[in-house]
Amino acid sequence: MLKRVFYFIAMNRLKLAIQKSGRLHDDSIALLKEAGISINNGRDQLKAPAQNFPLEVYYLRNGDIPKYLQDGVVDLAIIGENLLVEKGREIEIIERLKFSKCRVSIAVPKGVAYSSIQDLAGKRIATSYPNTLKSFLDEQSIEADIHVINGSVEIAPNIGLSEAICDIVSSGSTLFKNNLKEVEILLKSEAVLAVSPKLDRSNTDLNELLFRLQGVLRARTHKYILMNVPKASLPQVLALLPGMRSPTVLPLAESDWVSVHTVIEEKRFWSVIGELKSSGAEGILVSSIEKMFL
Repeated sequence: MLKRVFYFIAMNRLKLAIQKSGRLHDDSIALLKEAGISINNGRDQLKAPAQNFPLEVYYLRNGDIPKYLQDGVVDLAIIGENLLVEKGREIEIIERLKFSKCRVSIAVPKGVAYSSIQDLAGKRIATSYPNTLKSFLDEQSIEADIHVINGSVEIAPNIGLSEAICDIVSSGSTLFKNNLKEVEILLKSEAVLAVSPKLDRSNTDLNELLFRLQGVLRARTHKYILMNVPKASLPQVLALLPGMRSPTVLPLAESDWVSVHTVIEEKRFWSVIGELKSSGAEGILVSSIEKMFL
């Protein structure tokens, strides 16, 4: 009887696909860990169960993941949005994960003059993103010769295979090393959580996973702020602090001063730090948040 219960639990685990190796793999595992999900991922395993959550992780080739999602072989995937655009446009994104950001771009040799998209007309463009490239060219009414390459696309102009390339770009260092310059951005991409069309969206474990991931992601973009403020300046300071709801104000030993605590988006904090100091705020402390739930 006990064996049957364990079998039932295993069969009802959510199946999550992630990249087999590379940066997206590492960031995905780190995200799950921050969400309190521990994975037993031994060396060269193709799938591994979570220790403390009804989840099983499948380690797959990036390019294969959209098909596994479409067929319902896996329920979810952490994948680059660029691959969904290329191979799985009908697959729904249920959460943007804000890491592994890149873009799909067209690049040409540095010595080639380039003034507009019209310069690509009739040119040979090497790419591993033929569907994305074709859609872009069609939208621009440009006819070009698309050469599909799986691998080192950036070498194509150097060996005379093409006059341009279309590939993912992160820092741009690979383009620089191969004497190429970025001339058109087709789309901007980041890691996303995508869901199979065959998964029941009311699944309790799916909702729990989303709740945990959103708590981690929200914490990554917010900071806990506390500062000492003269009572006379309190209204002015509070007006500068858009927080979760209302900042916490606590009395200090000096009766004319209070301590103000709040949570704020990091990017918004930097735009008001000068005004806070000008308004009389002192002893401003900024701390990271581990998890944040609304």
